[in-house]
Amino acid sequence: MSIENKLAEELRDAMRAKDAPRKNVIRAVQTEAARAKSASGFTGETDDAFYQSVIGSFVKKMDKSRREYDDLGERGEQMAAKLAFEVDYLARWLPRTLDEAASLELVKSAIADLGATDPKEAGRVVGHIMKSHQGEVDGALVNRLVRSELE
Repeated sequence: MSIENKLAEELRDAMRAKDAPRKNVIRAVQTEAARAKSASGFTGETDDAFYQSVIGSFVKKMDKSRREYDDLGERGEQMAAKLAFEVDYLARWLPRTLDEAASLELVKSAIADLGATDPKEAGRVVGHIMKSHQGEVDGALVNRLVRSELE
């Protein structure tokens, strides 16, 4: 079953169960997909790769917002929890990437291999990792880890 059909089926189930958080996140993804389809220059198909791309983009935005709400402490706790649910719920449709610990090991190895010591070399290290491990790592996570290691 395609991701599009699975989302539609899960939306019906969420509506029947009166599961508002699940219903809202599915509708948000469907809205993002509709925007992407109607964007000027879109010529592709709405296949699983399209939905993975849309979901991946949406998850990135929500995860960034979640981290910002986490930084607010108690004031942002409720919204951070909502966004964490959305990220976790949608993760099942995304390709698996390395976790933070495995990514950190990869970053340390790449820094050693390239002999990078200056924070100005972060772009070169991130580019090297992204080229050699495309699809295996989360670019935002790698970028954050590289910058942290080189500081």
